Amino acid sequence: MRRNAKREDQTGRLLAALVAAALLTVLCGIIHQLYHREYAETDTPNDCFAASAATGETALPKLVCLTFDDGPSKNTRPILDILEKEQVPATFFVCAQDANEAYMPLVADIAAAGHQIALHSATHQYSKIYASPDAFWQDIKALRQALEPYVEVDAIDWLRFPGGSTNTVSHRYGGSGIMKTLKAQAEEKGYHWIDWNVCAEDATASHPNAAQILRNIRRDADGHDLCVVLLHDTKATGQTVKALPDIIQYFREQGYTFCTVAQMDAVKNEIN
Repeated sequence: MRRNAKREDQTGRLLAALVAAALLTVLCGIIHQLYHREYAETDTPNDCFAASAATGETALPKLVCLTFDDGPSKNTRPILDILEKEQVPATFFVCAQDANEAYMPLVADIAAAGHQIALHSATHQYSKIYASPDAFWQDIKALRQALEPYVEVDAIDWLRFPGGSTNTVSHRYGGSGIMKTLKAQAEEKGYHWIDWNVCAEDATASHPNAAQILRNIRRDADGHDLCVVLLHDTKATGQTVKALPDIIQYFREQGYTFCTVAQMDAVKNEIN
């Protein structure tokens, strides 16, 4: 993605604020150690980044990544409008299915607004993409080609596996070891991958309303200082749009700083 001056300035200010918050947290940890206080780690169920809400020298500030899967769609524009109004960055794991075709130009708008574009799937059909490791990477190749008119594809190095890195549905098509193989190959190819530890459940068959989406997020976020929130910007997730302002307000009230997945990783590396 091309980084315009606005995006670089936003990223720089965010990193500076997060590093300052991290240093303050470290100081608090040292003070606590002097008083022989005990600490408990909050686990983050994502193998791709080992950073946790640990304490002492490795402590991180409270961070939240809002991530949107399976778009763009008719709901992507209102989501972008809310994010702009609230000055919140997000990460969009995009697809290139037939349902996305008319909305693909929005990918350029997502990037221009300073959000992160990441890879999800071209077809999102498990029987096809998980038939073999080669089938998966052919799908990613097709997605990258679909994105080329709108963003600098060579700069995109984050992805999310459809169903997550620990899904078992893939075993029906590519065998029980396919996800282990794909994770290793992703690293070999220079990709970072990430799951989530907070799920809005906004794309489930239950079709939750905005209030229930918020309750789901509050339930999963409780006790986590690093939150990667799974949301969707498909044509069927209009309730996600309605819930988004309250989701942002909730995390702000809890003292979280919003960042993209890449920014969270950069802060982790800066502190470590």
